[in-house]
Amino acid sequence: MTSSTINNVSNVPEATWSEANQALLLAEFSRLKQRLAPGDGPVTAAPARAEALPHRTPAAIDQLTDTFDLSVFERDVLLLCAGIEMDSELAGMFGSAPRTPVTFGLALGALTEPHWSALTPARPLRRFQLVQMENSRTLTTSPLRIDERILHFIAGTNLLDQRLNGLVRAPAEPALLAAEHRLQAERALASLREDHSRAIHLSGNDSLGQQDVAQIVAAEIDLRLLCLSVEDLPTAQADQDQTLVLLERETLLLPAAILLQLEPSGLTPSGRRLAEKLPGPLFLSSRESLRLNRPYLRLDLDKPAPAEQRRLWRQAFGSESGPVAESRLTEVDQAAIDLVSDQFCLSASTIFATSATVASQPSPAPHQLWDACRSVARPRLDHLAQRIVPSAGWHDLILPGQQTDTLHKLVAQVRHRMTVHEEWGFAARGSRGLGVSALFAGESGTGKTLAAEVLAADLRLDLYRIDLSSVVSKFIGETEKNLRQVFDAAEDGGILLLFDEADALFGKRAEVKDSHDRYANIEVGYLLQRMEAYQGLAVLTTNLKSSLDRAFQRRLRFIVHFPFPDSAQREEIWKRIFPANTPLENLDYAKLAQLNVAGGNIRNIALSSAFLAAQSGSAVCMSHLLEAARMEAHKIERPLATAEIRGWE
Repeated sequence: MTSSTINNVSNVPEATWSEANQALLLAEFSRLKQRLAPGDGPVTAAPARAEALPHRTPAAIDQLTDTFDLSVFERDVLLLCAGIEMDSELAGMFGSAPRTPVTFGLALGALTEPHWSALTPARPLRRFQLVQMENSRTLTTSPLRIDERILHFIAGTNLLDQRLNGLVRAPAEPALLAAEHRLQAERALASLREDHSRAIHLSGNDSLGQQDVAQIVAAEIDLRLLCLSVEDLPTAQADQDQTLVLLERETLLLPAAILLQLEPSGLTPSGRRLAEKLPGPLFLSSRESLRLNRPYLRLDLDKPAPAEQRRLWRQAFGSESGPVAESRLTEVDQAAIDLVSDQFCLSASTIFATSATVASQPSPAPHQLWDACRSVARPRLDHLAQRIVPSAGWHDLILPGQQTDTLHKLVAQVRHRMTVHEEWGFAARGSRGLGVSALFAGESGTGKTLAAEVLAADLRLDLYRIDLSSVVSKFIGETEKNLRQVFDAAEDGGILLLFDEADALFGKRAEVKDSHDRYANIEVGYLLQRMEAYQGLAVLTTNLKSSLDRAFQRRLRFIVHFPFPDSAQREEIWKRIFPANTPLENLDYAKLAQLNVAGGNIRNIALSSAFLAAQSGSAVCMSHLLEAARMEAHKIERPLATAEIRGWE
């Protein structure tokens, strides 16, 4: 948290204001010493109001008096407690034996205009913990000590309470803002000007954009923004009460507005308590909408659409008013911007940060922008998915012409979504079904997963294979929660979601016979809904196409059948299966093609034969392949027919 002094609201030089503030404190301490001194000398009355400091900047003690509506007596109690810490002579008056601590009883008897209500928890001295009391004695005899945060404030330094340093943070000022977000910021600002205590709920999938909007609105009403995550809030009620007091006090002292960020946990009990008790201005940021028992305005803030992202990229990289004006776009750069705007769904702040990173590189190439976007969009799915680094190309994929042509059409649709959706207007008619989804059906080993790798490599996407054993849960509601996490994490783009052997999860919806069937159908229904709304590329593979729900198949853009390879295709697979550096000796690919197995089995046999050859210190030959084929047949419990291996030796 950046420190700041009281005089940050004016143009008064810090030294001038600080010196005047210190001089006023010394005068106030002198007045208190005269009043507390023993004897019958004249007693100085408390001033009605301290004189304003240079340029009409109020003294720190008078800012506290105004902020918390302190009485003359309460003001003097604070000054007395501060003087014990700051003035040695005043402290010495309470240091003789037996020690006489500063107490409410002493203050009631010695200070001007005393009133009993100052001792109550409802008054600001105790409500806002301006002073601390020891609870071991009675109310009037408990020693008083000024809170350290308030002591620093009176001395002239306005620093965030150190007890909140690990809980809240101050965001940076946004460099870019989407046009729609600016309109929502204006709505929020108008609402707060009408009712300063109203909460502003910012919902949608753009948490960074929501933070930027809250920051801009707070700055417009001369407030700082303090962000805190609901996950960091304490769970014990006593700690929650303390945090609530400290946050409310900071909103008055700095002054500041609070942004409570609810993701990914949602509105927890401690978060709800804070959201409903903390006075405004208060912002709440979440993906889903929520209900509060207080007046609030809900505004939707999603990540910018592709056309708006393209405008933000151009502004970041080189418009006359952009933050990186020295960089100029070339035709290649504009093409790269069109590609990333179509494929990725990023916040304005992420766009700015990524553009600065790319622009800082000497002579950045267009592909560096794509790689940078893919890096920042990479989701955290380690416990639900396995990231696969694509290494296969179209040369490795052996399929009939029709299937290969369909895969190329799939790639073309991914690449030209911007033209069709945005420029030709399909996106304006609804967001459902704008993604590209495909079903790869066929027997095990026919190349379904390999085809997904080829697509990911061609499109320069990260490939994530969804671990269905981690997604599917026996507990009601957990499967939907896991699926939500997968799709939410994938929304930034740059990835291909691969649901391998998807029939295990997406099979036909069962006839409802009991509650388990009903909840299983809810899981499938939720998947159908998210598949329609997902705007990225998702590939589902299945060994049994007939097991998939027909309603689900209707929502798929492509269905590609992967046939079992015939003899000619198997021969082509054998010719391409070995890397170029593998030593080979007298391989007969036509005879190898007699083996009636799929491409996955061929790869296993080729790999095993390579290890056998390496062990014997020779090149891979037909005898190694025969031994490896027998190992594979034993593994899959399929005996080798004599015709399949005739002539191998």
